[in-house]
Amino acid sequence: MAYLQQILFVLTLAIAVYILTRRIKTIKGNIQLGKDLDLSNQPSQRFRNMLLVAFGQQKMFKKVIPAFLHLLIYVGFLVINIEVLEFILDGILGTHRLFAPYLGGFYNLLMNVFECLAIGVLVSCVAFLVRRNVLPIERFKSAEMTSWPKLDANLILVIEIILMVAILTMNASDQILQGRDAHYTTTGPLIFSGLLVPIFEPMSTSSLIIVERFAWWFHIVGILAFAVYVTYSKHLHIFMAFPNTYYSSLKPKGEMNNMDSVTNEVHIMLGIQADQSAPPAEVGRFGAKDVNDLSWLNIMNAYACTECGRCTAECPANQTGKKLSPRKIMMDTRDRAEEVGNSLAKGGKGLEDGKSLLGDYITQEEINACTSCNACVEACPVNINPLEIILELRRYVAMEESGSPASWNSMFQNIETSFAPWKFAPTDRFNWSQELKEESNS
Repeated sequence: MAYLQQILFVLTLAIAVYILTRRIKTIKGNIQLGKDLDLSNQPSQRFRNMLLVAFGQQKMFKKVIPAFLHLLIYVGFLVINIEVLEFILDGILGTHRLFAPYLGGFYNLLMNVFECLAIGVLVSCVAFLVRRNVLPIERFKSAEMTSWPKLDANLILVIEIILMVAILTMNASDQILQGRDAHYTTTGPLIFSGLLVPIFEPMSTSSLIIVERFAWWFHIVGILAFAVYVTYSKHLHIFMAFPNTYYSSLKPKGEMNNMDSVTNEVHIMLGIQADQSAPPAEVGRFGAKDVNDLSWLNIMNAYACTECGRCTAECPANQTGKKLSPRKIMMDTRDRAEEVGNSLAKGGKGLEDGKSLLGDYITQEEINACTSCNACVEACPVNINPLEIILELRRYVAMEESGSPASWNSMFQNIETSFAPWKFAPTDRFNWSQELKEESNS
């Protein structure tokens, strides 16, 4: 029987690893649909950002209560998964609580810490379920939060609650079996699962073994299934937050990326000597129409999006009733990358399917509403930059389609001819000072 369990576990683990590996490869391929971008500079500063923002959750604590609850889940996820290592080794080797004999009293301390965190995760998940479904928080009810995003958010919380209950059930039944069966390694008293012991105490030994084994299998298979499910969910940010913050922009907020091809043309017009050693910039398309026109970082931003809606809640355009939602921009970018990637994987048309990110997913009305204020970038807990995608889409509309609003085109023309948004000659720019001079002389 023990050998059969080992074989079943190894098969289950192998299937999970295979599916997870394929999914990771797919996501990597989808991110690589974007244009190449060299972000190897300033590694120490990038590592510092990752430690502070992703690991330290620096930006989360702008809202203390949800940040604290999120921290409990986050720390619980990281620490409790240390115990998963023992689960995996026990499953492969056919042992039970492999580390207990070697760690002695420290093992009991660890198990109690794990259970404290499990209770913290459980309480936080219940609080978040109430917060999402009962409290009137507008950003959880926006137009882009359709049935699947809402279900996804609730489903992950319910799964985490069930997994925590499973581990407490396993520990409770295991504690009783330690006094009945010599094969069960003594762990010492456990605080929280100990509270459940009276519920299972009347059960027979054979029934307790079934409960303990079922809870063990349910927890480890649930963890493996959770790991696979996360790659299809918004909760991929659990992993993506780290590379996303590492590669996030180090430029001052508000500094836009220049287009090299346009910059070179301006330099030539102004008579500024260009770098002769540098190869001429290849002009394919001005701005972005589809995901392949964006950088790989833009697409990775989309996969790192938590759909928390803080960006949309802070967006002044959204607050005034306009259709722009920075969260939707990121969700649409991810959905389009998934669509193209799935099509290519099946030998389909991919980017030549007659669709594009601009038009079929994101409308001109949305991108024209953006004020470029960077509020969405500042609000994001993991340094996602929706503004960069919006600007690239607007560049395409302006430079490839000449489709900007008429008032914008007038401004563009004034800047081109008069070097200012207003229609007057550059030589008249300082005329206003004459009035001050006259007033001071009078």
